[in-house]
Amino acid sequence: MLFDGWITGIGTAAGLRCVVGHWPRSPLGPFTDVMVEHADGHRVLLAPTPEVADLVAGTYVFDEVRTTSVAATVDGTRWRVRAGPLALDFETGRRPALGHLLRAVPRRLATAVWWISAIDVVAGRVLPGVRTRGSAGGGREEYYAALDLHRVVAARTSWDGADQGPLTRVAPPVRFGFGSTPPDPALVRVVTRIR
Repeated sequence: MLFDGWITGIGTAAGLRCVVGHWPRSPLGPFTDVMVEHADGHRVLLAPTPEVADLVAGTYVFDEVRTTSVAATVDGTRWRVRAGPLALDFETGRRPALGHLLRAVPRRLATAVWWISAIDVVAGRVLPGVRTRGSAGGGREEYYAALDLHRVVAARTSWDGADQGPLTRVAPPVRFGFGSTPPDPALVRVVTRIR
C-alpha cells in the first residue's frame, strides 16, 4: 500500500503532541488523519472513516480510536486542521538545509525500499527518534521516503476548546510506532509504503 502526502509533527507547551497525516493519494482515497499524544501519555487516533481507523490502528498503537470528522485545508504556507476535539492552525517557514538535501535526491531513488533501508541509521543520527523503516506490530513493515522538509514556525492548538499553549518541540517523542517525528516541528513531504 502506498500513501503519498505530508506528515506534520508539532508539540505544545501543555504537552500535547500532534502528528497529522495528509494523504491526497492513498489506497483509501484522499484523507487526513491525526495522531495525538497527551502529556500523560494517552494516545488517540482521530480518523475520518472506519476503514481509515482500522488501517491506521492496525499499523500503529493507540489507547483510544475515534472516528470523527477530519479535515485539512491548505492556503500557501498556512494549514488548518479540524479533527473532532482538535483545532490546529499552523504555518510553515523556510526549507532548512536538510529539506534542500532531501529535494536533491531523485524521487525514484528516494522511494526505493533498499535506499530507505540503507539510510535508516543515518536518519536517526541526523534527527533523533526518526526512523525510515520498521514495524509497529501487526506484521506490517513500514517504509518512509522523505522528499522535502519545511519548518513549522507558528501554531495555535486547542483540544476540547482548551488552548494548548505555544508551539514547542515534539518532546518527549511520540509513541505510536517504531519512530517519532523530527523533534523540531516540521512538515515533511513523504511517500509511505506499508507491506
